[in-house]
Amino acid sequence: MFITEIYAMGQAGAQQAHNGSLTQQLVAFLPFIVIILIFWFLIFRPQQKRQKELRAMLDSLKKGDKVITNAGIYGTVLNIVDNKVILKIADVKGEAVKIEILKNGIAAKVE
Repeated sequence: MFITEIYAMGQAGAQQAHNGSLTQQLVAFLPFIVIILIFWFLIFRPQQKRQKELRAMLDSLKKGDKVITNAGIYGTVLNIVDNKVILKIADVKGEAVKIEILKNGIAAKVE
C-alpha cells in the first residue's frame, strides 16, 4: 500500500515536471517568434507592398509615358507588345533611336 502511494506521487510529480518543461520550452522559443514577427513587419511586408505597386505601374503603362529603366536609361514608350516595351531614347538626324526591353526592366515612370 505504501509503495502504490509513492508510485502515484511519483507519477503526479512527473506530470508536473513535464508540464513545466513544456512551458519552459515555449518561453525559450518566444524570442525567436518575436524576431520572426519583427522581420515580417520590417522587411517582408514592405517589400511585398513595393512589388505590388511596381506591378500596378507596369500594368498601367501606355504609349507616350516617360520611364526610366533599371539600367538608368530614360525613354518614352512607343509600343507595348506582350511583355516587351519599345522605348524611344533619342533622336539622331530626325530618326528615333529605339530599344526593345522587357517590361520588367522598367523601374519607374518619370513625371
